Amino acid sequence: MLDLEHVDEIDRVLRGVETGRDSLVAESWRRCVQTYGMDPSRPDPAHVVTESELREHREQSERLIATARSGLQTLFQQVAGQNYVLLLADAKGVCVDFFGDPRFEDQLRQAGLYLGSNWTEDLAGTSGVGSCIVTGKAVTIHQSDHFGLAHTPLSCTAAPIFDTKGEFSAVLDISLLRSPSPKSSQNLAMGLVTASARRVEMANLMAMTRREWVLRFSTSPEFLEVDPEAAVALDGSGRIVGMTSGARRALDPEVGGNLIDTRIDDWLELSIDDLPDLMRGRPAEERVLRLKDGRRLFGHAIAPQTPQMISALRQRETALPGALGSLAGADPVLGRLLEQAARLAPTQVPLLITGETGTGKERLARAIHVTGPKDRGFHAIRCTGPGAVGSLADAAPGTLFLRGIEDLSPDGQAALLTLLDKRPDLRVVASCRCAASKLSSILRDDLFYRVAGATLALPPLRHRSDLDWLIDRLLRWRSSVDLHLSPAARAELKSRSWPGNIRELEQLLDVAVAMSEGSVVDLPDLPAAPTTAKPEREDSGDLEALLAACGWNMAQAARRLGVNRSTVLRRLRKAGLMPPA
Repeated sequence: MLDLEHVDEIDRVLRGVETGRDSLVAESWRRCVQTYGMDPSRPDPAHVVTESELREHREQSERLIATARSGLQTLFQQVAGQNYVLLLADAKGVCVDFFGDPRFEDQLRQAGLYLGSNWTEDLAGTSGVGSCIVTGKAVTIHQSDHFGLAHTPLSCTAAPIFDTKGEFSAVLDISLLRSPSPKSSQNLAMGLVTASARRVEMANLMAMTRREWVLRFSTSPEFLEVDPEAAVALDGSGRIVGMTSGARRALDPEVGGNLIDTRIDDWLELSIDDLPDLMRGRPAEERVLRLKDGRRLFGHAIAPQTPQMISALRQRETALPGALGSLAGADPVLGRLLEQAARLAPTQVPLLITGETGTGKERLARAIHVTGPKDRGFHAIRCTGPGAVGSLADAAPGTLFLRGIEDLSPDGQAALLTLLDKRPDLRVVASCRCAASKLSSILRDDLFYRVAGATLALPPLRHRSDLDWLIDRLLRWRSSVDLHLSPAARAELKSRSWPGNIRELEQLLDVAVAMSEGSVVDLPDLPAAPTTAKPEREDSGDLEALLAACGWNMAQAARRLGVNRSTVLRRLRKAGLMPPA
């Protein structure tokens, strides 16, 4: 009886009667009868190509299959419990890759939800894959939307995949043998399949354009590096040579045409020379792309993977010599400090490096040593150890790093003075957890002026404006796979006060990497923030530095300080501070 009702509805649609069926489906039904000469009353079986034909289709789609497979495996893991099947069909409608439950293999084969099935509209009638190919749009063909009687139990949601030139390349389809009756039950499937198709296009663009600039963009800074919406590849003149389909919608929403061979400055207030400023050194919310029509997006640039470009970028990123160039991102305070360190490194001037625990004092000392004269030793001693200084009487010439010089006992101070008198070939670099002014009251005068020739004061982590850069860098060092932070996890890390500074951040990321599953570190993977050791109340200079690090975002500064936003505003007024114009 249901079969007769389905055939009757198709007949009414052909006669121009409005039945409430989607217009996309009604137009497909008309093509099936009027163009392809199909009979809706015949329950035609699935159309399956021969093994040799399938082999040929798979060989032609080999690159696409390899690019898409990892993402499709992840998607299948998400939906396998709901009995969904994933199909990857080429531009000719033939299924060239498949993910499904092997327990239902016979049923899936019979329904055509398997390798080698041809779902073009002229053979299979109205279907997810076929209608997607005809329209070039994501579609859901649900149960009786199908033209053929053999397919009316199925629910198929499909999204197109375009190649880097904007040409139709493939279809990603997610289907069910049986599903709930409302078509709206497949809204989640639509979201999943369109997101997966977008990621396949992105992965394909990245794989095909390694020798070109890639500019990825998003309407939200939080998702810019984790899951960007679109991307274009640019040659050295700024001409668009590759794209994802989302780029058409993002840059040219009224027309959505092909962007290939147009220039990026036709669409954005941006030139090819601006791209290095959109790399990972700056917070995502500062990487704003302004479109010619007044809209804005957020951009992330990825440099060409050529030796010449890598070398040029390293020179552009910093003119600092040696290891000093890798200690900070785009933080102006640290930038000035490292420039001073670079000028002092070749000299024999004794240095005092101050900063809270965990700010990287020894790392800076080693970078200065490496940047200085070659073939010299680096001797690090902890000043709390008894007799530590005496063991250096026969040390090779080089750098003497005194860790925690404020802890040196009176006897140790005397021994150090004696050593320095005998060994002028040892250049002193000392670290201290307190300010130089306080250290002068701890050390005897004749020693203080021997070790504090120049002072380098490292800022605490909560005052650094390159926190995004540092998090990403440390995360890459700690993981053998390409891990990313979710927007929620990144926001949480940027809101903490970090009493343990870089050392605390490193340990937290070690835990997060161990706890994470997949390629994203999310909020539940992060250990809880310590409930003690909040930073002391900031004076006006510290408060200004913290606000600058937060881009004068009052809410973020309040979270770092562990106070209410109103408290930050009150302290701001009391200190007479004003946001920059």
